[in-house]
Amino acid sequence: MGWHPQLGVATIRALLTVDPEQADRELRQVRSSRARLVDAFDSERARIERDLHDGAQQQLVQLTMRLGLARTALPQEHPAYADVAAAHDQAKVLMEELRRLVRGIHPTTLTDRGLPAALEELAAAQSIPVELDHRIPPDLPRAVQSSVYFAVAEALTTVAKHAGAARVAIVGQVAAERVSVTITDDAHGGARPGPGTGLSGIADRLAAIDGTLAISSPAGGPTVVALDVPGSPV
Repeated sequence: MGWHPQLGVATIRALLTVDPEQADRELRQVRSSRARLVDAFDSERARIERDLHDGAQQQLVQLTMRLGLARTALPQEHPAYADVAAAHDQAKVLMEELRRLVRGIHPTTLTDRGLPAALEELAAAQSIPVELDHRIPPDLPRAVQSSVYFAVAEALTTVAKHAGAARVAIVGQVAAERVSVTITDDAHGGARPGPGTGLSGIADRLAAIDGTLAISSPAGGPTVVALDVPGSPV
């Protein structure tokens, strides 16, 4: 049987015709699936953080304390003093590195007290002054809180490594069920979210929950990193 032009056109039209309701349902399903994946990932990060905090970190704290007591008990002229002192110093360094690792995986404050407290802790931990002004409630969905926190953390890390800024301002708010946060530094500008950079990583993370990232960084500065995410479950 040969190809019938009218049948071919009808078939093509049928294939190209999109049912708006079906497309909307499929889009909601994709968004829900993506939100579940993000939530599962964050739950796993929180579990790893708890295991490290309650297990390895506590054991290292106890070891450091025992080495400190042994160091205090030994006279400095004792043959073992130098080795005990070196082991004590190394244990303290390892304990601080493990604490940084635990905070990087999923900070306890974010889990226990929510995004506002975690942002305040993050701002206080920076090596340059950070002015934080936010009106963000502590009861946002977990995936939203985690995504915003790590986006801000990555932006601050980028500033500390590359910007040469003297100070940073963070402003956050929730309006019309959207969370918006801007991070502004007073450095020389020129920031670009190229492939493999921290800024591109922020954009990818936010996109997973239908969030967006915008960057303004003219030569001479300032650099403004603005993120916007849904304030309710996707």
